Amino acid sequence: MNSNDFRMSARRLAAVATATVLAAGPAALAGASAAHATTDQGRASAVVLRTGLDVSLLNKTVNLPLAVSLNEVQAPQSADKTALSARLDGVDGGKPFTVLGADVAAAKATVADGRAEGSVDLAHVKLHVPGLPLLSLVEIDAVTSKATCEAGKQPTASANVLGAVTALGKRITLSAGGPTVVQVPAVGEVRLDLSKRETTSRTAAATALELKVSVNPLKLNVAEVEGTVTLAKATCESPAAPAKPSEPAKPADPADPAKPAADVKPQGAPAQADLAETGGNSATPYIAGGALALVLAGGGAVALARRRN
Repeated sequence: MNSNDFRMSARRLAAVATATVLAAGPAALAGASAAHATTDQGRASAVVLRTGLDVSLLNKTVNLPLAVSLNEVQAPQSADKTALSARLDGVDGGKPFTVLGADVAAAKATVADGRAEGSVDLAHVKLHVPGLPLLSLVEIDAVTSKATCEAGKQPTASANVLGAVTALGKRITLSAGGPTVVQVPAVGEVRLDLSKRETTSRTAAATALELKVSVNPLKLNVAEVEGTVTLAKATCESPAAPAKPSEPAKPADPADPAKPAADVKPQGAPAQADLAETGGNSATPYIAGGALALVLAGGGAVALARRRN
């Protein structure tokens, strides 16, 4: 292969490589955009009840953890659940144990159209712990919580405990200024924290009620129950804000049009008509005459040199 062939092959290879990169560019960008959209579409979650309790039995041979999540949903993976109760086996001779009962226990999480939202709605709630089958830990008329995150907007969170509230058989009034503590001799203690809300620039979380439980019922082979219970929690994370479209070029103002070229005044003396095609001017004859004189003088010098030789 000669050098010309090598150069031609190199040029062809460079052209093919450039065409390949240009053709693959849009596809690669499309793939990157899809992955980015999946990551930044936002998240939401909701849970009716979450427990983290340690249950010690009377004979101290078993320490049974009670970790239950009732109606926990997440988006975009799952939609909503509306189960009314969760059960725990292993207490009272292995009989099923109802932890939560409610007429309505709905948790919903959605992510769509630049908006992520988690919400929980409860009605006529009765919460039980092992060893207290007849006495409710808490009874509440209605509980709601919601967390909303919309692209480009400040997230919001709200939580409410509505109607009457009873803890360990006592009617109580919850306060947003601090926890409410209920103590019952020979039974135990419950601390209730009302309506916790947290927001950042892209996230929000709302918990309607959080309970810290420490009871010693001494029934059904249950010695102690300690831990926390979270009721009606919703969270969200904002989707990424859509990219702003580029602004179109501003059209020219019709009130101030550009001046046409005809309005431009010519500068200097006009060129002679017979010199327009060659680009000459009035000095051209003098320049041509000088050049001719130089040529003649050069020719004479050459002839004189030849005679001397």
